[in-house]
Amino acid sequence: MAQNNYYGQNGGFGGNGIGRPSQETRKERDQVFDQFAALLQNAVAQLSPDLIQDPNLGVLLTSMLGDQLETLIAARAQEPAPPDLGLAQLAGIGPEAAIDFAVTRAPDGVQPFDEAITSERLLALGDLYYISQHEKIGAFTAVLKLQELFTAGTVRLSSGDGAFRLYQYDRRKVLRFTQRDRHQGYLRAFGYGSAQPAPGATANRDFHRLFTNFNNRVAVFWRDKRISEVVRPRASDPSYGSIAIVRRAGLDLRHNLKHFSYGHLNVMRVELLQLLEDAFKILGSDDIMNLYGVDNPWDTIEEIYLRYFKRAAVNVSARSRMAITGRNILRWLSQPHILNADRAQFETLLLDIAEDAEEWLTSAESVGSARFMRPEPATNIIATGPRTYPTRAAESMFELMGE
Repeated sequence: MAQNNYYGQNGGFGGNGIGRPSQETRKERDQVFDQFAALLQNAVAQLSPDLIQDPNLGVLLTSMLGDQLETLIAARAQEPAPPDLGLAQLAGIGPEAAIDFAVTRAPDGVQPFDEAITSERLLALGDLYYISQHEKIGAFTAVLKLQELFTAGTVRLSSGDGAFRLYQYDRRKVLRFTQRDRHQGYLRAFGYGSAQPAPGATANRDFHRLFTNFNNRVAVFWRDKRISEVVRPRASDPSYGSIAIVRRAGLDLRHNLKHFSYGHLNVMRVELLQLLEDAFKILGSDDIMNLYGVDNPWDTIEEIYLRYFKRAAVNVSARSRMAITGRNILRWLSQPHILNADRAQFETLLLDIAEDAEEWLTSAESVGSARFMRPEPATNIIATGPRTYPTRAAESMFELMGE
């Protein structure tokens, strides 16, 4: 059996390229992994003095060889399979019957589960999370109160921009998702609120715990890394910390969101983004801001709550930051960054949401959604017991206070 079958005519892992592969047999497949392991072992043995001086060299070595192995496996997976997928050969039927078990066809596997996630649905949930936080702030409630006052003629509005937009807002009401529809959407996607689920729908009660856990893992990873830069003599060593914990928390959250992102939520987020834009144009119109003596739509919301509901609005600043940072984090998760197992690359990609995770946690703590708790090693255990299908419960570094 020629080695060209699975290394190509230009050589194998150390050659200039990989030739066109043939259908892989069980023996050839096993030999590829054995030879890769032997090559890695020999390279490490020859470079051991250099590896002690520069640990980054070991990361580079394993990454390069691993990439070449994956390229070889991926190239073989593209080869067309026989119509019976090799069953006749394995069973010893027909002219292609195998005379030895070693020459039977052995595919490598299937597409990993975590790679089979559509980014569009997770992006939609990111937008819906952003909208849900503005709902908690009271943006839509404030506009509905203004509409009620405008219809009753108890506010000094007549023909200004805000008055005209309030009229249009009312006329379009029959075409939009109702408040009940919105709350049912938040409940199904994130488990937020106390609305009755839509018939047949399941509330995603695990989301907040998983989301908090992921943000906590990211924040702790970078906090510890910053501390190490002060106390460790070689703080730039990429071997510090475990990216596996962060990746596991992110994959658990992606898995949860995947199963709760179907249905009309994608369409709902587009309509609600338009509705939110319209609401802030109303709240920020000159005639309405002059009516309440405020400078921006956020102040309009707070003033309406103080005057008509006799209470302050929720912590607008914290909820606003939760909306922005939460959407950024969910957008990051919608991309394949979490699947990257290369430490240097993963840390670089994770840096994009490092500050967002920290800010989300501090904002959530300030509104009473969670309380930070530094865990003991024993808490790094998967919880058991009843849970909402289809997610698995993940350990949390926060004691939930109710979202």
